[in-house]
Amino acid sequence: MIIDPIADMLTRIRNANAALLPEVVLNHSRLKENIARILKQEGYIEDCSVDGQVKKQLKLKLKYQGRKGIIENLRRASRPGLRRYVRAADIPRVLGGMGTVILSTPRGVMTGTEARRQKVGGEVLCYVW
Repeated sequence: MIIDPIADMLTRIRNANAALLPEVVLNHSRLKENIARILKQEGYIEDCSVDGQVKKQLKLKLKYQGRKGIIENLRRASRPGLRRYVRAADIPRVLGGMGTVILSTPRGVMTGTEARRQKVGGEVLCYVW
């Protein structure tokens, strides 16, 4: 039984990245799909697609630079036992702006930069750098 599907997603990406695998296959959910969309938009992964009708799967094509993954690390910020919510003014910067923070806001899942621009806070899901 998987208690935290987002942590599982991040761990699978981290492990596949370390093993230099070309793609990761996950069970689909709208939240995972939105996180994958942001990872693609920010240039951390090459592509994401949804396959299947009844039991959907999310396929992520990872990006590499030589024998090193583009994603250095992924870290879960908020978790089921300890949710982390921030106001728009308190959204953290990752590596002084070099990384990305992903938030779940009332206006959908977005990066910290977008949330600051729209002046909206929310739950800090993860950090990517």
